[in-house]
Amino acid sequence: MASNTNNVTIIKKIKKGGHGGHHGGAWKVAYADFVTAMMAFFLLMWLINTTTPEQKRGIADYFAPEAVTRSESGNGAILSGTSASDDGQKGEGSLSVQAQVKQKSPADEAKDKTKVAADAAASKAQTRQSEALEQAAARLRQAMQDQPDLAELSKHVLIDETPEGVRIQLVDQDGRSMFEPGSAQPTPRIQRLLQEVGKLASVLPNRIAIAGYTDGATFSGPGGYSNWDLSSARANASLKVLEDGGLNQDRISEVAGKAGSDPLYPDNPMASANRRISIVLLREAPVLPPGD
Repeated sequence: MASNTNNVTIIKKIKKGGHGGHHGGAWKVAYADFVTAMMAFFLLMWLINTTTPEQKRGIADYFAPEAVTRSESGNGAILSGTSASDDGQKGEGSLSVQAQVKQKSPADEAKDKTKVAADAAASKAQTRQSEALEQAAARLRQAMQDQPDLAELSKHVLIDETPEGVRIQLVDQDGRSMFEPGSAQPTPRIQRLLQEVGKLASVLPNRIAIAGYTDGATFSGPGGYSNWDLSSARANASLKVLEDGGLNQDRISEVAGKAGSDPLYPDNPMASANRRISIVLLREAPVLPPGD
């Protein structure tokens, strides 16, 4: 029988090594840095394309070396002084801005309070004046409705508010003229209406501006009498009737003839309504105390 004592068992171990040190995870860090740099680059390109020239200039000025303050700290030496202003040279640490703060004197404060009070009073006075003008216009409308002889003339009256004040316009109607052709004398019906306006205006403190208007038709009377002369004469004649209604002459601010220069209907200069008398109750600022 053969002996097995001489048999040798050989165990072979195969050691599988790595892929080498150069195949580690360092490439991931490099790749992440690359991606971050690309994102920053594309973000920069996007900002350049979306910003205006003024915004680009502002950014450039912000990063420019000239934008850095040239003021020295303290007295100019290292760790000297406590302020970035010239006051730091004194070592007191106080800014010049603090020295510029000035308290108002009692006289200045009293003047400011007086101005505020005057402005408030002026505002209230303007409000009261506007209300008075609105009430005056309402009273005139009511008077025309209450009196039969005036109600018939309501078609001749236009009342509106303008920046200058409440404007009352007496206009011609087709076939019912306020003045005879070429004449400055108002008809009896219009005289009655003017007297009513004079009574209304006499109880108000506002000054009055009166203007006469004609249509665009050329008018030539004896001695070169024109539409300018006719409109002025009609405005003056209306003033006389207003004075008969109780309006004092010192309340008159202006009496003017405008001829056909400012038609009520610009698209139709020949319209009868362009022949009119305008009476404006002026909206004027209240008189302020002297020195304001």
